[in-house]
Parts: sequence; structure tokens; C-alpha cells
Amino acid sequence: MSVTWHLRDFESADLEAIVRLDAESRTTDQAPVFNLADVIECLGRCPAIVALAAGELVGVAVSRVDVDRAWVVRFALSPQWRGKGLGSALLSELGRRLLSAGVSRISALLPGGETGSVAFANSGFRPRAGLTYYEKTETVSPRSATVLISLGGAVPPAGLWDRIAGMTTEKTLIERRVVLPLSHPEVAAEHGVRPPSAVVLFGPPGTGKTTFARATAGRLGWPFVELFPSRLATSEAGLASGLNEVFGRIDGLEHVLVFIDEVEEIAAARRPGTASVAVVNELLKSLVTFRERPGRLLVCATNSVRVLDAAFLRHGRFDYVLPIGTPDAAARHALWQRYLIDDGVDVDVLVQATDGFTPADVEHTARTVAQQTFEHTMDAGHRCRASTQDFLAAIADVRPTLTPSMLSEFAEDIEHYARR
Repeated sequence: MSVTWHLRDFESADLEAIVRLDAESRTTDQAPVFNLADVIECLGRCPAIVALAAGELVGVAVSRVDVDRAWVVRFALSPQWRGKGLGSALLSELGRRLLSAGVSRISALLPGGETGSVAFANSGFRPRAGLTYYEKTETVSPRSATVLISLGGAVPPAGLWDRIAGMTTEKTLIERRVVLPLSHPEVAAEHGVRPPSAVVLFGPPGTGKTTFARATAGRLGWPFVELFPSRLATSEAGLASGLNEVFGRIDGLEHVLVFIDEVEEIAAARRPGTASVAVVNELLKSLVTFRERPGRLLVCATNSVRVLDAAFLRHGRFDYVLPIGTPDAAARHALWQRYLIDDGVDVDVLVQATDGFTPADVEHTARTVAQQTFEHTMDAGHRCRASTQDFLAAIADVRPTLTPSMLSEFAEDIEHYARR
């Protein structure tokens, strides 16, 4: 076959032929770094060169320009035109267009052995060894991002779940009952399992209910939106209207975990003749609508599950009512390790001495010892170090957040309200 190709700039009439050539050109099973939608967005906006032979489109090189740098987002050749110099010619012509556009560096990312590998090497492109390509797919679309920002939401870090040390019982429950079916809805459907839409987390104050909610959102890769009843109540139309308005905005998100802390403020048992009736009714109505769409989860947290309205906890509204207790030994060990600076402190002794402490209690104790040690250093004129006894003395002076009666009440709530 004689080399009789013709190169020119992309024209809108070339689009259909480019899409067809893109599929014919592939030589590997690896998906390209830039998908076809990325390529089409660049066409007509950034330099792109096509090759024609006997009136047929047989090659294309498409770029994306970022100031003085450009990426070759697609390079494709008809199979019968490989190895004939056409690829090098395409890249050379594209390079001239980019140079005139002020580009000083041109880059490309190709799966190993893909069409164009030889052409890039022959055109002066040099492979960079020792690099690893990282990719992350955002779960929030540009359309949803505007709504999310207006609600003050964000996607929590994925690693937040792994940073919750210990708490094995709670993590296992949430992982298996909530995260798994929401992450694999098709498999769940095969077994007749309907992914949860709403759960209640209950337990004494300071036990990490908010942290669990955030970590669950991060585990799912979903946006986290926290609703504050006190802010909703500032609406001129009142709390009930504020709930209706904010849930309407949330409906514009494709995936979301909505969190309401201290939900007893707006879902306590209704008292006839008071505004609480309208508020609870509006929340129940919003919950029904919220549950109709997949890809969303409402998490409500409360320190006092027994004061919630009976209709609020009814089956069909909340899938699970899960207890979140005080940090277990493994969790307290991780907490202490986070705050200890000096060597020689017996962590196991501190763990045993702080049974029933909340994370806030542990942090307060650690800060107390840190301040004392700092003051000793300043008074002595040399670096002082904290000992196990220093921590035990501070622990003895701490008034724990949770009293025996609160822990006893929590045990009773587990017996009467937990739904796992």
C-alpha cells in the first residue's frame, strides 16, 4: 500500500468516524486514561489532527491544553495503517499546532503495548520509569456539587473508617448491616435484601456516634451532610418548614448520607397543642420521601432513645436502631497511643484504669498530664518526662462523663430499643 495519506485539522463532520476508529484501534484490554467523553469535549476546542486516505479517516491525534502543557488524550490508527509512519506524522503535525499555541511540554498516558507506543517513541517522547498512575473517581457529579456546597457537605476521607480502632462490635454491625448492602445493591437484591435507608445510633454522650456516621460516609464514598435543628429553626416559617425545604434540596443529590445529631430535639414524643406535632409530622413525611430513592442514607443520633416519638422508631421508618457504647479496650489502647509522647508509660495499665471513659475523657486526661509535664520542664530547666504514675494520678482526678446510672440506663435501652 503506497503512503498516500492527507493530514488536516479536525472538523465536526469527523466525529462519527473518530468514534468508530477509536474502537478499531485498541490493541489492549486496558481502558484508556481519558475516556471518550473527555476526548469529545476537547474536539473543536483544542488542537486535533486527523489523517485521511482515499477519503476515509484512518488516524487521529487529539490534545487537551492546560496553559503551557498539553496532553495527548487520544491517539488512534486504523489497523492497516500501523507501522507505516503515519503515527509519527500525526504526532509531528499535532506538535506544530501545540507549539504555535504556546505549549512547551506535551505528555501522554498509554496502557503498555497500546496503539501509538512506537509512534510516541519515534517522535521524541521519552517514557518515565518509576512512576505509578493513581486514579480516583469522584462520587459527586458537578451538578450535585453545587447543591452539596450549599448544604455545607463534603465527602469524608475514605481512611476515616480504618482510624476507628477497636469498637469491634459496633464496626461489625455497621459494616455488615449498612455498608455491605449499600455498596453492593445488586448482590443484595439477588438475596432479597433491601439496602437500609435510615438508621438510628443511640448511646451515652461522647461515645463517637458522629464519628461513626462520618466514617460510614467515607467508607461508602458518599457526601456527608449534617443537619442542625437549631439552624433550621431560625427559618421565618419555623422548624417544620425548614425541614421540608432542606430535604427538598437534598433530593438533588445522587448519593448522600444525611446526619442529624441529638435528633431528640426534633423527634421527641409529640405533645398535643404544641409545635412538636407539626415538626415530628414533617420529619416523618420527609423520611418517607427520602426512603423512596436509592443511594441515600439517613443517620440519626441520640443520647436518649427512650424519649423519641414512638412513631419515629416504628418498623418501616428506620431499618436498624444500633447501640454505640463506650470505647472497648482496643479502642482505649489506640486512644492512649495517640496522645502519649514519652517512652516508658505502661499503656496497658492506663487502658485498664480507664474502663468506661469516653474519648473526650481520655483526651482531657492526656492534656492535663502534658500541661503538668510542660510546667515541670519550665521550672526545672531541663526536659521532664511523664510516667505511668503521673497518668494514673490524673485519671483518679477526672470526673468521667458517664456515671454508673447513665451506663445502667444505656444497658436497659439496648434491651428495649436495639434493632440489629
